[in-house]
Order: sequence, then structure tokens, then C-alpha cells
Amino acid sequence: MSTQHEKVAVITGASQGMGAGFVTAYRKLGYAVVASSRTIGESQDADVLTIRGDIADPTTADRVIGAGVDRFGRIDTLINNAGIFIAGPFTDYTKDQFDSVIGVNLTGFFRITHFAIAHMLEQGGGHVVNITTALVEHANSNVPSVLASLTKGGLQSATKSLAIEYATRGIRVNAVAPGVIKTSMHPKEHYEMLDSLHPVGRMGEVSDIVDAVLYLENAPFVTGSILHVDGGQSAGH
Repeated sequence: MSTQHEKVAVITGASQGMGAGFVTAYRKLGYAVVASSRTIGESQDADVLTIRGDIADPTTADRVIGAGVDRFGRIDTLINNAGIFIAGPFTDYTKDQFDSVIGVNLTGFFRITHFAIAHMLEQGGGHVVNITTALVEHANSNVPSVLASLTKGGLQSATKSLAIEYATRGIRVNAVAPGVIKTSMHPKEHYEMLDSLHPVGRMGEVSDIVDAVLYLENAPFVTGSILHVDGGQSAGH
């Protein structure tokens, strides 16, 4: 069934946390949503198409973008939210950990963005938002995480490169670099330590990142921007 829609957002890592917040926010904007993750279930909302799949799998990106175009007729926004974060000493990382982080954070990003931008070019415009991390520009010896810096740092560089490549073709590309966000992935017993990582003295909320993405969505003169939403981490300590 094909249902033409005014605007359509594709969101990866959409089953919980920030991803679920983006789905809700874009529906409130009136967008249809294509929501993907490894564990996502069916939606009762006819304007939310869910696609289960691992973004590191070579077939997932094609399925997600293809199904979105078949169902809704277009792709206007892609939010690359899917990501793996593994902290640990550099020499303790295993090959499997390296492969899994590269597969999701870089290879998955590359494939789905490749397909999405191709469709955006055909329709004359679009917007890509990459979710990175404050640790890219503010390394912290208390949170050794070179795989995050390697992969999410790559996304930040790619954000600027793509923004410039497509600046005259109607496609904007931006990134949001969050601090630690209060989601189910962080046990409550770690909250005090995680709060202390931020100069403002607390973790961020999902709504802080959702609001940042919505700002970028509605900012036609902003492209190639890395928006820091990190409680002051990128400024210093």
C-alpha cells in the first residue's frame, strides 16, 4: 500500500530512549515516520512504519529507505540515531567490539545516508541529522572510549563534508553532540557519577536532545553545524 505523505522522517535506533522521543516529536510535527531498530515492534499508528533490523546488516538500510518510499512516497529527514557505545581501556578492546561499533556507528550510517540522500536529490531537498557524542571534542580520562571518538568523530567530520557537498542542492546536514542523557541504559546507581561529568551538575533529558533536533529541523539557514547539548562539557571543566 502506498500512501503519499507531506513529509517523512526516517529514524534509526527508534525503539527506546532518544529514538522513541524523535518518533513522537516528528509525529507531532505532522510527519510520517519510518522507525527502525533491532527490536522495534509494530506501531498502532498508521503513519508510523516500523522496520526491524540491525543497521550494521548490509540489507537493512536498503529495506528501511525502500519501504519508506514505497509506503509514503518520499524521504525528507534522516536521523542517524542508532549507535553503540562501549567504554574501556584502549588495549582491552576486542576485535568483536571493534567490528560491532564500526558496523553500526560508521558502516550503518554510511549505507542508510547513501540511500536517503539519493532520494532527497530526486525530490529536490532534505535534511540529515547525525547523533554523535560530546566525547568527540572533550575526551575524559574517567570515560576512556576511543571507539566512540573514532566513529562518532568520523560522523562529525562527515557532517561538515556532506553539508558542503550538498549546500547548493537543497540538502542540509547537521549533528547533535549530546552529553550523557538519562535513559534506561544507565542504572540509577550511576546517576551521581554521571551527573558530575557535566559542568551544570546533571545529566541531560531525552527532551533536551529532541528539542535540539527540532531546532535544526526548523532552521533552514543552518547546515554543517555541530550542536553541543552537553551541559557545558565541550566548553571545559
